[in-house]
Amino acid sequence: MSGHSKWHNIQATKGKMDAARSKIFTKIGRELAVAVKSGGPDPTTNAKLRDVISKAKQNNMPNDNIDRSIKKASGELGSVNYESIVYEGYGIGGSAVIVECLTDNKNRTAGDVRHAFDKHGGSLGSNGCVSYLFQRKGIIIVPREEGLDSDALMMDSLELGAKDVIEEDDEIEIITEPNEVTQIKQSLEDKGYNIVLAESQLVPDLYVDLDQSKLVSFQKMLDVLNDLDDVQEVYHNVNLPDEE
Repeated sequence: MSGHSKWHNIQATKGKMDAARSKIFTKIGRELAVAVKSGGPDPTTNAKLRDVISKAKQNNMPNDNIDRSIKKASGELGSVNYESIVYEGYGIGGSAVIVECLTDNKNRTAGDVRHAFDKHGGSLGSNGCVSYLFQRKGIIIVPREEGLDSDALMMDSLELGAKDVIEEDDEIEIITEPNEVTQIKQSLEDKGYNIVLAESQLVPDLYVDLDQSKLVSFQKMLDVLNDLDDVQEVYHNVNLPDEE
């Protein structure tokens, strides 16, 4: 993985999971439900819902699915209440892992997450055992495309309040305060920039390297965790190889 950008992982995940697109829609549907519960069903007044709808469209979620999820969460089609739970633990080689979940059954989720850790050389820990190794940051990704003026993007981003701009071979990563990512994203889009990712993420202060055998086990654990419907995000501090 290049830097702490998730864009490479997202591209790879989309390619791997074409056959399991419904699972992606399930996860986004839960995010839509939580956003509606917290701020109402109108995206013009609910910034969080607006962001999740944007994420849904980036993942090619049909408008009918989006509308149905919003109506379900607002009570028009009946609804399920999801609870947010965060698990912290250690992957193989002492790596740090944080798993964010939305669930309607805490016992099921705890068992599934614990099994994924135990089966692949890891272990769940107590709250706070690894979170001190991470900082929450706003991440905005702009792909390098023909006609993009990276110098202008950097100046525009910093003028809008971005904390840092990191140039990679195929993307430019803009770092913001977590509570400013939506506003800066909108301002950059208004200036004509193509945003492919904009969200707050937990970013490790330092990354660790694993040998090949441990890396294989760690990747298997990530795959199992990401395959769970209840798991929304998995954050870690392992350097993963770029996927072609």
